[in-house]
Amino acid sequence: MANCNRRGSKSKLGQALLGAVFLLTPAIICAAEYIAIPGKQFASVLSGPDVKDMARVPSFSMRTSPVTTGEYQQFLRTHPEWQRDQIASIFADASYLHAWTSTSDVGNETKSTQAVTSVSWHAAQAYCESEDARLPSWYEWELVAAADEQHADARSDPAWRAHILSWYSESPAQSSANMSHAPNYYGVRDMHGLIWEWVSDFNALLISADSRTQGDPDKLQFCGAGAISLQNKENYAILMRVALLSSLTGASTTDNLGFRCARDLKEEKK
Repeated sequence: MANCNRRGSKSKLGQALLGAVFLLTPAIICAAEYIAIPGKQFASVLSGPDVKDMARVPSFSMRTSPVTTGEYQQFLRTHPEWQRDQIASIFADASYLHAWTSTSDVGNETKSTQAVTSVSWHAAQAYCESEDARLPSWYEWELVAAADEQHADARSDPAWRAHILSWYSESPAQSSANMSHAPNYYGVRDMHGLIWEWVSDFNALLISADSRTQGDPDKLQFCGAGAISLQNKENYAILMRVALLSSLTGASTTDNLGFRCARDLKEEKK
């Protein structure tokens, strides 16, 4: 939840980055807890086989936790056009917030600290805009999600991959528990083991920028066929996220799908 009396916990890496080069306004920091993520070049599961195909992610900031039901409930009260009975069908399917007892109230106080789910891409984007933010790109999300508690990139660790994969065996009821996992290397929580998360470019993850290398685009409508063209096939848990997101539309909602927001870092003027 947002806390305007403190700026939120920051990793030493994030503190150094913010203090040395970048600036976020106090009003924005007050709205929610964001943490600076240093930019880097890394091998995405979507990258090609050559070094030149490495993904390059500029520095940005990310919410330390997914948006909660309580936060989204407050958003609906100040933006009623996104309430269940007001939202246009083009922006959300019939399952949008279907478990809430009313159009603007989840009806269970204990759920207010849980990650909000059953929210469409359009609604998630609108919420992030209300925080002067946006949804993270896939590369941004994947970069932060590659970290464990001690390492910026733990993807080569079989134990780490197995731990993440074990989440898929849990029921939706187990997965929707309150956020309580330890922060990772960057100081970001619950990238795995809680919910699926929207990214801004979810509908472009399996599309090549060069149509000559695309092959048969119809094959990309099927999760398995899409995954065979990706790198790091041993990282099955991350590939499953790519497959799921690629199967959705902007109006789709599911009981395990929520979101967090990100922001561009503004370079401090000298």
